[in-house]
Amino acid sequence: MKQAATEIRVSTRGQGLHNITSQIESWVHEQRFQTGLLTVFITHTSASLTIQENADPDVCLDLTDFLMRLVPRSHTAYRHSAEGLDDMPAHIKTALTSVQLSVPLVNGRLSLGTWQGIYVFEHRDRPHTRRIALHLIGE
Repeated sequence: MKQAATEIRVSTRGQGLHNITSQIESWVHEQRFQTGLLTVFITHTSASLTIQENADPDVCLDLTDFLMRLVPRSHTAYRHSAEGLDDMPAHIKTALTSVQLSVPLVNGRLSLGTWQGIYVFEHRDRPHTRRIALHLIGE
């Protein structure tokens, strides 16, 4: 059994979903594994990861809008606001979503469905550079 690990950096444009599938697939392909399991982990508390539809961009927009309604900005609802009104809502959104994903590798390819992509879900208003740890185990 072999292992490989790396870290990629993703520049976001602010709140919303940012597709990172091709970056991840490129690195996985370079490892030349045929079977295994990929772990994707984001090293932040105000952004998360998700596997979501990659065909209709309205899905990503609707998800962002839904979370904004579910966890609104507020001057009075939260104690923590060290970095602005989007600070605590971003932490709550991360707690409600995922910071880690597992994706099987079969026949040298990630086992994503036809309409699935891997996304960074940025919960802050302004652009950030996010670090994503990748770990592949297999052969």
